Amino acid sequence: MQNISEIPKSLLSLIGNTPLVEVTHLDTGPCRLFLKLESANPGGSIKDRPALSMIEAFERSGQLQPGGTLVEATAGNTGLGLALVAAAKGYRLILVIPDKMSREKVFHLKAMGAEVVMTRSDVGKGHPDYYQDRAAKIAAELPGAVFVNQFANPANPRAHETGTAPEIWEQMGRDVDAVVCGVGSAGTLTGISRFFAKASPQTEIILADPAGSILVDVVEGRPPGQPGSWLVEGIGEDFIPEIADFSRVSRGFAITDAQSFAAARELLKKEGILAGSSSGTLLAAALRYCREQSAAKRVVSLVPDSGNKYLSKMFNDFWMTDQGFIERPRQGDLRDLISRRHDEGAAITIGRDDTLNTAYARMKLYDVSQLPVLDGLKVVGIIDESDLLLAVFADRRHFANPVDSAMSHGIQTLSPNAPLSELLSVFDQGHVAVVVEDDRFLGLITRIDLINHLRRKVD
Repeated sequence: MQNISEIPKSLLSLIGNTPLVEVTHLDTGPCRLFLKLESANPGGSIKDRPALSMIEAFERSGQLQPGGTLVEATAGNTGLGLALVAAAKGYRLILVIPDKMSREKVFHLKAMGAEVVMTRSDVGKGHPDYYQDRAAKIAAELPGAVFVNQFANPANPRAHETGTAPEIWEQMGRDVDAVVCGVGSAGTLTGISRFFAKASPQTEIILADPAGSILVDVVEGRPPGQPGSWLVEGIGEDFIPEIADFSRVSRGFAITDAQSFAAARELLKKEGILAGSSSGTLLAAALRYCREQSAAKRVVSLVPDSGNKYLSKMFNDFWMTDQGFIERPRQGDLRDLISRRHDEGAAITIGRDDTLNTAYARMKLYDVSQLPVLDGLKVVGIIDESDLLLAVFADRRHFANPVDSAMSHGIQTLSPNAPLSELLSVFDQGHVAVVVEDDRFLGLITRIDLINHLRRKVD
């Protein structure tokens, strides 16, 4: 039984010493593949380690005073790690994040007391809205503020050189043939590489990089190509971080978003590990490396964070379909544009005898602005936010009224065989298109559904 005096008094003491687990249900070729579950850190990611290391370094140097302010740019989990440590130590935290960050992360940061400044994810270094430049400017203009600057902070890789890497070494019985890492700030790869350079120089360091990032080109000695864009969060760069040390990286793999998301979903399905999008990139690269080997090797990769921050994205079949990562059977007509098919049980609908309060609750729950009204399989109307507002504005007791008292009867229906041009006519009238076949409701087509369809055709 644990003595009460041994119970930690702070979550910060639980950072590190994360478990290692072997992959047993995926094809690893002749190799054994092990994953270090950095998602088990108290803040849910590997970034707890450098967050604590960097803040404590500022404290030791005297740059950060009690009650002081920290400013950082983050496209991943560093913000969550900093928020955890800042909350425990009583610091104000301002985070500048690009707008591709998942909603779960943003909600988490705000719930922990961080002040979030959103900026653009489609601009590069040197642009005033580039997240790192924006953070540096905020820190420079705020008296007494400290710019954490994970991309140039030596305490970042030190956390992994003295923590993550020695843990891997001991957990693996001091026998590691290769370690697969991703690069965001480059702290993890640099720190792990430096440790193994001394402890086991023969251990290979492998880079897993999102397709579109320039870092694979760099480590393989090619002139960097034009930076692209990617949806995986937290890793990949369009520049070389100041703290990056790629001298011991022997191989790099460029992994597409589709491959990353598929790997993460397969990891959950076959191994039960709920891992984030960057974990999918690392896993896909590690599996490729393992399957290429002709001899058995002991390979370690990382699960940098939990997939619970991506439930609305890569673990959401609708989002995956909208992004073109899940292909549904094609009909060659308007049914291909319906993102929530009624015959698949995906459409959000309401009955004519349901109350307006039920309609309101359903709109809020599913984040939709209109609901088709059904009588059996037949669509008899549509109710949107304007209809609802007009019905209840004068008397809130009208929330108890049936939906058919407020719904619009003049719906615009199209057959699946209608041309795309007819959609524009419906949209010009301010309506959504209701697709029916033999009086059976198939689903709605909105403006964004048409935009998604056109974008997929370009891709």
